[in-house]
Amino acid sequence: MARPRKFQAEAAVAKAMEVFWEKGYAAASPQELGARMGLGRGSLYNAFESKQGLFECVLRHYHAHEAPKLLAFLTRPGPIKARLRALFLAVIEIDVADPERRGCLAINTAMELAGRDASAARLAARMFEQTEAAFLSLIEEGQRTGEVDATRDARELASFLLNNLTGLRVLGKTAEDTTRLTRIVDALMRSF
Repeated sequence: MARPRKFQAEAAVAKAMEVFWEKGYAAASPQELGARMGLGRGSLYNAFESKQGLFECVLRHYHAHEAPKLLAFLTRPGPIKARLRALFLAVIEIDVADPERRGCLAINTAMELAGRDASAARLAARMFEQTEAAFLSLIEEGQRTGEVDATRDARELASFLLNNLTGLRVLGKTAEDTTRLTRIVDALMRSF
């Protein structure tokens, strides 16, 4: 007798993440989620209780696995401004190269669900806080090394960078090329 296939939750959540990222929460049907994950509808609900429960797992997975890939630019060696510029240019390249223009799942979630799903909004806000904290750490490092004016409010600058990053990602969803987005990054770098 054949053994039943073992359910791999991490892999299934990664597959569900792709569906939510491509379609958004509302347009992702349980049937499509189950098909992509290799689960029947009943198995999907047994494993995650609800579509919302699955989505929350997806957001936690994104937070743990996708967001750190970009934030790693900020901890590389080199001048502060070069690291910031590298992060922003990487985001531009990722967003413009993606034919589906998925953007950032946290931003997409905030835009789609913030007023209707408090749990999803909190998870997205937590990702924004992580990004802002990474910016704050970089700015404080720059203030210690003299690369960033130490009289400027580090928290204010970190919030400013977060706002620029989120705005850039939203614009990247419709940009035909990198010209405008790169111009924004150039202006941002001159503001430091």
